[in-house]
Amino acid sequence: MTENYSASDIQVLEGLDPVRKRPGMYIGSTDTRGLHHLIWEVVDNSIDEAMAGYCSHIEIKLHQDNSISVQDNGRGIPVEKHPQTGISTVETVLTVLHAGGKFGGGGYKVSGGLHGVGISVVNALSTRTEVTVERDGGEHFVAFAKGVPVEPLNQTGKSKSNGTRVQFWPDDSIFETTEYDFAVIKKRVRQQAYLTKGITITLSDERKHKEDTLQFYFEGGISSYVHHLNEGKDKIGPILSFEGIMDDVQVEIAMQYTHEFREHTYSFANNIQTGEGGTHLTGFSMGLTRVMNKYARENGLLKDKDPNFTNEDVREGLTAIISVKVPEPQFEGQTKGKLGNSEVRTITDRIFSQKFAEFLSENPNEARAIVNKSALALRARLAARSARETVIRKGALEGMTLPGKLADCASKDPNDSEIFIVEGDSAGGSAKQGRNRHTQAILPLRGKILNTEQSRLDRMLANNEIKNLVIAMGAGIGDTFEIEKLRYKKIVIMTDADVDGAHIRTLLLTLFFRHFKPLVMNGNIFIAQPPLYKLSKGKQTWYPMTDEEKNDILKDHDIRPENIQRYKGLGEMNPEQLWDTTMNPETRTMAQVTVEDAERADHIFKVLMGDEVPPRKKFIQTHAAKVKDLDF
Repeated sequence: MTENYSASDIQVLEGLDPVRKRPGMYIGSTDTRGLHHLIWEVVDNSIDEAMAGYCSHIEIKLHQDNSISVQDNGRGIPVEKHPQTGISTVETVLTVLHAGGKFGGGGYKVSGGLHGVGISVVNALSTRTEVTVERDGGEHFVAFAKGVPVEPLNQTGKSKSNGTRVQFWPDDSIFETTEYDFAVIKKRVRQQAYLTKGITITLSDERKHKEDTLQFYFEGGISSYVHHLNEGKDKIGPILSFEGIMDDVQVEIAMQYTHEFREHTYSFANNIQTGEGGTHLTGFSMGLTRVMNKYARENGLLKDKDPNFTNEDVREGLTAIISVKVPEPQFEGQTKGKLGNSEVRTITDRIFSQKFAEFLSENPNEARAIVNKSALALRARLAARSARETVIRKGALEGMTLPGKLADCASKDPNDSEIFIVEGDSAGGSAKQGRNRHTQAILPLRGKILNTEQSRLDRMLANNEIKNLVIAMGAGIGDTFEIEKLRYKKIVIMTDADVDGAHIRTLLLTLFFRHFKPLVMNGNIFIAQPPLYKLSKGKQTWYPMTDEEKNDILKDHDIRPENIQRYKGLGEMNPEQLWDTTMNPETRTMAQVTVEDAERADHIFKVLMGDEVPPRKKFIQTHAAKVKDLDF
């Protein structure tokens, strides 16, 4: 089936030359993210064929020679001579920037590869690219080296099938690494299988001795995605699924409420995840808030004296997937992080609002449970606002002294300032004495802070340790948080190297990830790395960070056993030792907290800090063998 897709459908806009000179302009970076972006560009072409109704199977392989191959059973890239370039269409697509079937030529009604730079950029940034096309009864092959054809297009045989196979070897002179992460690819492939009904995607890793092969097919589409995201959660009602089409824009929404405090909403446009949202997410949010308020008022679930639900209230505990297919998507930037089509907001709102209102009116029991969840969120929000205002007011009134335990730094420039959150008064005392008073502030913690994974904001702000930290940072919390007001550019967690210290560190990371997420995403959070040992011989002193480092030193130096000190806590170090090993910017080692996969991080925090015991027990049993020298 190759009708309505020919050489005249491929439109040429400009050349390929700049790609190897400035790869970051086309794939974002040359680190591991840019490397994986090569796969997405090729796979997205196959997904576009699936969305057009011509492809049912995609096979992705990671080969032992570090190449990647992507094969589909779509229509196959046209092979006849292109009328504008005078060379074969497949060579045009592979060697000319902005050459593709997605610029209104009739090849695709809907696609994710809007800009047409995909496969040509992959070709330019690979030492070798091989393309095999099956269509029109023949099998055709062409090869390239760094974007230049080295084996011209030839028919290599006959074929009764249709499809395209692309295999490429990323250029190690361009990329910082050419080692692919199977877990990253698996997540993206699973996501695409959820978003594309009827598609089967096979993923194989041949790099190991034992081949790892996975197959993804989800008949339920995005409803299956919601089911996956809500595994192990206490759910409210069934998964709701709505879809419709208006003015050639297709809208699919799947959603389910849970008893959690947080929402998990993901939006997609033409199967591209729009991490920054856009008009489709805005339309959904507007419709959800309006319909919930209308239903609650008409059915007496909101009293006259009660304020309306806000969008924050109706999205608490919600897991939702919003997926739209748009003929002419307007993405912001090459990374396509936000959808800008204004008409999509109205279309999404209308389609969703009508169908969601019908569901509520026809299912009063489920409707009441959902509305009651939002009513509880509303009351908690009002209580949290009162508590937050109290904290902010306290911070303003005591602004000259700040929390009593805080030893502030002299500098008022956030870019020069850092705050150490220290476990215990003993370590806090050493840190205060050993610090650089001009740039380093110290805030000791008394015991373990509240587990914020299971706490609402009003209860959190009743906790003195959390309240002091919020006041010290000076940037607010929740919907009043403003990162521009942060008093310290670096926030350093400094705890003991034992089980209690690890627990306190995890509690703090949970607080930052759940309630100060911009600080995590912006790279403001650090973890101090104090040494495990002090080794001494004569006038020489070593501070190894690990057992391996300690053993290496012991091999080279004859050190007596009583000169080997194992630090159980920061309080065992005198101020000079703490400064030299852990706080001095010239000599210290600190780990910066980053999030490569927010969905995975969210799951891990839920497992470790949530109220469900079985998932945590399973996690501990799975990873117990990796733990060494556990101290109790």
